[in-house]
Amino acid sequence: MKFPIPWRVKLEKITEAKIVDVPVKWQKQYGSGKMIIAKPLDVDALIRKVRKGKLVTVQLLRKKIANDYSKTHNGLEVVTCPLTTGIFVRIISECANEDLQQGKKNVTPYWRVVKDGGSLFEKLPGGIMLQTEKLSLEGFTFEHKGKKIKVQNFESKLVTF
Repeated sequence: MKFPIPWRVKLEKITEAKIVDVPVKWQKQYGSGKMIIAKPLDVDALIRKVRKGKLVTVQLLRKKIANDYSKTHNGLEVVTCPLTTGIFVRIISECANEDLQQGKKNVTPYWRVVKDGGSLFEKLPGGIMLQTEKLSLEGFTFEHKGKKIKVQNFESKLVTF
């Protein structure tokens, strides 16, 4: 019988970032240059920098990774893969949730990651209810747009890396 791979193993599995050509189907949106597939631990490190009272979007994470890579590789212009970055946010959140369940206190504050428009993530551990609860404890307020919940004035709360 196979056992599920623990989230921590998934988080720490990839040891090197990769540079690939932007896939043809994404070139209209991202151009025909190079794309970085970051390490999950790089994304984790950025989310850990988001302090109480601040938020980060996946787009901001991607821009920071691309800028950092460009600076350390002679100005090579890259975009960060949106698909893998989103997957890594999920892995990070599941890993942090496992850590919380084991009684650990210093976990990655994944609840501070919001969608680019300021709405919450349904697929993170605990769903929107847990994310709302954790952000409420940090002083955030929300507006309801149909089934979506959005952080009020989220733009003013975004982290500056």
